[in-house]
Amino acid sequence: MSPAIVRQSRRPRLLIVGCGDIGMRVARLLRGRYRLLALTSNIARREELRALGVVPLLGNLDDPATIGRLAGLADAVLHLAPPASTGTADERTANLLQALARHGRVQRLVYASTSGVYGNAGGARFDETRAVRPATERARRRVDAERRVRWFGRAFGVRVTVLRIPGIYAADRPGGHPRERLARGTPVLAGEDDAYTNHIHADDLARACVAALLRGLPQRVLHVCDDTELTMGDYFDLAADLCGLPRPPRITRAEAVATLPPLLLSFMSESRRLDNRRLKRELRLALRYPTVREGLVA
Repeated sequence: MSPAIVRQSRRPRLLIVGCGDIGMRVARLLRGRYRLLALTSNIARREELRALGVVPLLGNLDDPATIGRLAGLADAVLHLAPPASTGTADERTANLLQALARHGRVQRLVYASTSGVYGNAGGARFDETRAVRPATERARRRVDAERRVRWFGRAFGVRVTVLRIPGIYAADRPGGHPRERLARGTPVLAGEDDAYTNHIHADDLARACVAALLRGLPQRVLHVCDDTELTMGDYFDLAADLCGLPRPPRITRAEAVATLPPLLLSFMSESRRLDNRRLKRELRLALRYPTVREGLVA
């Protein structure tokens, strides 16, 4: 057996579930350090994944019969796939864990959740010990997924890390830069009605995923956000100034309720400031873009 094949066989295997933009960024960071596998339900993505050194595995989390072979394939799993769009339970995560449980190979699992599990905190600043209070079905599905993966970790001796993630942005991410919304002239709330919002650059999120795979503590929850403390309106004002675009119009909350779509309104109705000290202390992650100003300029 050649030395190259021996080295490759000794590398741990990482299965990326939901290998979209963030998964591809993680794959670029870990290429050569892991043998990379990715679950995809889109046959057209196979060549794109192979070009990055990732072995594509066709399967659909909504169809348990197609993912049974995932058992025993990987030492670590990065679960980036969102739940389905209806219901209060995340059956996709349930199906994935059931498949993984058929073989005891998995040692690490990192799950990408959302900061939306907290609901509206009235602008309070808090750490990961705060109780979840999901206010939407979307957030309830995420809470369900978190409970499932943490139970899986305890039941099967797997080191599980849950990453609670706010708004992701990057100029090279589809829909990931505020200039698109600014160009549409979408309004923001007036100062007295505005809500605090949290952010993370896509590159820093990918680096956090890698750090969690390598250094995450068992059954631990982490906020993956930068140091910015801005209301949503101030964030878009800053982005407009940096892009040389007009600042968005300001409207009252009553006007927003009457004119804006429900999904956007739900984001405007939840105000919180996430403490990220655990991210920096435990994962030893130095943010490349510590505030949105650096990230938007980049």
